[in-house]
Amino acid sequence: MSLPQRPDARTLIEVVLDPGSWKSWDAPPVDPAEPGSSYAEELAAARAKTSYDESVVTGEGLLDGRRVAVVACEFSFLAGSIGVAAAERLVRAVERATRERLPLLAAPASGGTRMQEGALAFTQMVKITAAVSLHKDAGLPYIVYLRHPTTGGVFASWGSLGHVTAAEPGALIGFLGPRVFESLHGYPFPEGVQVAENLFTHGLVDAVVSAEEARQLAVRALAVLCGPREGLPVGPEPVAPVRPVEAWEAISRSRRDDRPGVRAVLKLGASDVTPLNGTGTGENDPGLLLALARFGAAPAVVLGQDRNRQRAVAPLGPAGLRVARRGMKLASDLGLPLVTVIDTGGAALSKTAEEGGLAGEIARSLADMVMLDAPTVCLILGEGAGGAALALLPADRVLAAQHGWLSPLPPEGASAILYRSVDFAPEIAAAQGVRAADLQRDGIIDRIVPELPDAAYEPEAFCARIAAALEYEIAGLLGRRPADRLAVRLDRYRRLGL
Repeated sequence: MSLPQRPDARTLIEVVLDPGSWKSWDAPPVDPAEPGSSYAEELAAARAKTSYDESVVTGEGLLDGRRVAVVACEFSFLAGSIGVAAAERLVRAVERATRERLPLLAAPASGGTRMQEGALAFTQMVKITAAVSLHKDAGLPYIVYLRHPTTGGVFASWGSLGHVTAAEPGALIGFLGPRVFESLHGYPFPEGVQVAENLFTHGLVDAVVSAEEARQLAVRALAVLCGPREGLPVGPEPVAPVRPVEAWEAISRSRRDDRPGVRAVLKLGASDVTPLNGTGTGENDPGLLLALARFGAAPAVVLGQDRNRQRAVAPLGPAGLRVARRGMKLASDLGLPLVTVIDTGGAALSKTAEEGGLAGEIARSLADMVMLDAPTVCLILGEGAGGAALALLPADRVLAAQHGWLSPLPPEGASAILYRSVDFAPEIAAAQGVRAADLQRDGIIDRIVPELPDAAYEPEAFCARIAAALEYEIAGLLGRRPADRLAVRLDRYRRLGL
């Protein structure tokens, strides 16, 4: 298989890191090959041909002034295969990054296990996985850039564990390489499956980007993942008068096509936005946006229900809640604040949603969120209908836009249950206490963000108010001990309705 021209490991490092900042951590490898053996000859030939001494290079450098650790494969050296020496070099680098509290950037490009070393090389993937897992357990970021090609044990271990994972355009990425598949089965693997762009379509990678773009993605992501958690400035509490509106007026305004949604909030009110894609396990949902972002100085993982895409493509389904749970775990792993944005007309009602475990995913999202050890802020931005809305609600602090609302069903659905007609929806909405003012009265929300008079008329000013309110709430929560936050959160929801 001929490979297109792509940057080798050293060139990639030069492109991604700040100029002149690279420092190698590598010592000469201990060769596992018997002197004079054919394997020893292969190693010698690879070194002479490539100017690399092994298939992995490790070290550190600066990324936009931030110190980071890097591990990168070199495919030209015996197809980037991982044997004992390469694995040991890689593990030592990961362990050093963990000790020195450095973010870790990994750039695999490998055919997998080094066949010349057999089972012993194969099992090296266990210790690499353990080292990466310990790095992540220490609350340190791990960013992966999958290069062409990445297959076998490398893809099935440290290549698939990133907090954020990008891939090289057109890269071959898969578990079993196509040449091996065809040799074993006698026919070629289907085209277009093991390609970076197809992995993105199926929610397995977060972005498909060039090396230059990978640098910018890593810079933005680390601005959030490594953002300060202590000493954030807590400005004056954002207070503004709110004009009460009738429930049906609020609901009607929340459904306007030109009302700013979660994407507008990120575009107009946030910085260092890095969209993430899918569950990482083969699913995505256009109705659920997952991103890293900063509101002012406050970093956050953002889970946002995208009402417009739910309308245009499909209602929010179980995959969307699995995407949300990926975001919750990311916040927990890295101790990042979590911001959830509720804006949904209701979850999918379909055979696929039922068989996909929608109810169970709502329950698991509720459980994950109410018990999360990270600071949490929920924003009811617009529509808040049904279990899909409730799944993202139980936060430390809950905000609502002036025309946001929360209801067990869309009011038309409640009217149909009670009166076998949707005509009584306005009266039902008023009686159920769904509007922001009612939710604040009942202790469900803490703050109302005003619309002057409607978010659709003033999207930039409205999104700026939203961002300021989120920054204020996040900064306040970060000043509390995690155990105290959780205790207050659990007490809050235990007392609802009393």
